[in-house]
Amino acid sequence: MSSPIWTPDALSSEAVRLDGKYWRMVEAQHRVSTLKIVDTLDEQALLEDLIEETKPQIPLECRHLHYLLATPFRYGSIYPHGSRFRRAGRTRGVYYAAETVLTAVAEMAFYRLLFFAESLGTPWPHDAAEYTALAAAIRSTRAVDLTRPPLDRDEAAWTHPTDYTACQAIADVAREAGLEAIRYRSARDPKGANVALLTCRGFAKPKPLEPHTWRIRLGAFGVQAICEFPQKRIEFSRTAFAADPRLNGLRWERGSGRN
Repeated sequence: MSSPIWTPDALSSEAVRLDGKYWRMVEAQHRVSTLKIVDTLDEQALLEDLIEETKPQIPLECRHLHYLLATPFRYGSIYPHGSRFRRAGRTRGVYYAAETVLTAVAEMAFYRLLFFAESLGTPWPHDAAEYTALAAAIRSTRAVDLTRPPLDRDEAAWTHPTDYTACQAIADVAREAGLEAIRYRSARDPKGANVALLTCRGFAKPKPLEPHTWRIRLGAFGVQAICEFPQKRIEFSRTAFAADPRLNGLRWERGSGRN
């Protein structure tokens, strides 16, 4: 797919304001996992510090942020696989989030199914997995919106399920133009939108907001996601993400992880 051509000056002229709460999901084990291998909270804190020392440095401009916000901006290691707005290699970080929690759930559901599509012999999990949905306050006057004219004329390129060439190219131009964020249509939830934050300067508050606990179950009938407080339920059938060819080979009928 050829990349739409934009110069930094032309893209900068399309800058808009971005201001709101944007959602991201993380596995709920992000802190509890280390507790399983120690006896006390002091030992866990020491272990967490030792693990932290082995990771790439967080840039100075991001060090006031909660680690869940700052982590995507760690530099120094090779980004193994390119993502929609970030190239593989030693590239600058991107914080991805969704405008609604339901779009964030759809994104997580898709990537969990993708894991099983690429691991044919892995059984479905026996139990639902627990995730935390968290919001980040993001504010910028230097954002670009790919869902608005004239940029929306290339929506097919911005939302292509597997070819990120155009998106990575526009991100390069956006950085050169001093833009801080990119708003774009979700490829997993066509009615929803996401934001790619290119710099941690775009965070309006240093800590995540409104954490919600979700349980997501994967199985032969699709994906079911449940949040008790506030109460929300969403289901994705086998065909929910049929537009992505990587799920074409997903073997739905497989055993569960029950012992």
